[in-house]
Amino acid sequence: MSSIELINGSSAEQRVDAIVNAANKMLMSGGGICGVLFRKAGYIELTNACKKYDVPLNDGEAVITPAFNITNAKYIIHAVGPNFGQTATAFEELFRAYYNSMLLLKENGLHSISFPLISSGIFGGNLINPAKTSIEQCIEAYKKFTDEYKDYIIDVKICAYTIDEMNTAQKVFDYYLDREEK
Repeated sequence: MSSIELINGSSAEQRVDAIVNAANKMLMSGGGICGVLFRKAGYIELTNACKKYDVPLNDGEAVITPAFNITNAKYIIHAVGPNFGQTATAFEELFRAYYNSMLLLKENGLHSISFPLISSGIFGGNLINPAKTSIEQCIEAYKKFTDEYKDYIIDVKICAYTIDEMNTAQKVFDYYLDREEK
């Protein structure tokens, strides 16, 4: 049976088949989780793997590379979340970043994945609550994926890094669980 859980911590530290990078369109090292993953994987190795893709990617697209020196995962899925500072209503693109990551997981025969709260940091723009928006889209993508692929088991870990993000995400997550149980 597929599962989704909320974790207060870094998505980079989870033992999973694939860690999701909140990537930029050029697949270059950046700040936040992106910078962490480039450092852990090995900057040169991951940069060279990313150069094999035709960039810039569009918001919502996802690609996969090996995890190289990361020992707790086999792969990194680079998902491009929208920049809400540039496109204030890019909710569909955020949904697709999560959903396409899950599709890529399945296409590669993988079953476990850890997500950061995509587009909740500097890409959160003028959203009132970027963490809330991000986890809502992750949950919706998970629901759609598990509805469409009932026989494919995935284990999703959505990671809220700060305590403020966790408090916000927990409320949304609890609301989702309450609705599912009814």
